[in-house]
Amino acid sequence: MATIFSRIVKGEIPCYRIAENDQFFAFLDINPVMKGHTLVIPKRENDYIFNLEDDEIAAMMVFAKKVAKAIEKAVPCKRIAVAVIGLEVPHAHIHLIPITQEGDMDFKKEHVHLTEEEFLEIQKRIVEQF
Repeated sequence: MATIFSRIVKGEIPCYRIAENDQFFAFLDINPVMKGHTLVIPKRENDYIFNLEDDEIAAMMVFAKKVAKAIEKAVPCKRIAVAVIGLEVPHAHIHLIPITQEGDMDFKKEHVHLTEEEFLEIQKRIVEQF
């Protein structure tokens, strides 16, 4: 059975797409810790990021860097934090989170609640930076 992320890549589940290439896909997290919180995933289903081949994980980080640079230009922040937790969905993924202080990356705090219009505006601002 395909993961929710694989279904997003296939277009079976809608998302706020940020970027993609032949190997990777980036989209806004629908339960964001901060505005602009984006997930980067390999299109090839794999449960654990460290099970990816060396060249695949390297390419994923280069792709994530491009996405992070676009987020940084579109969302006011000091930097883009990176987290790999991997327990929420059985599909390797990287969290890119705009932060101004370390506490902004606390996954246990109440998450940001955004309207459809806010998601679309953030998506538009980030995509325009590519």
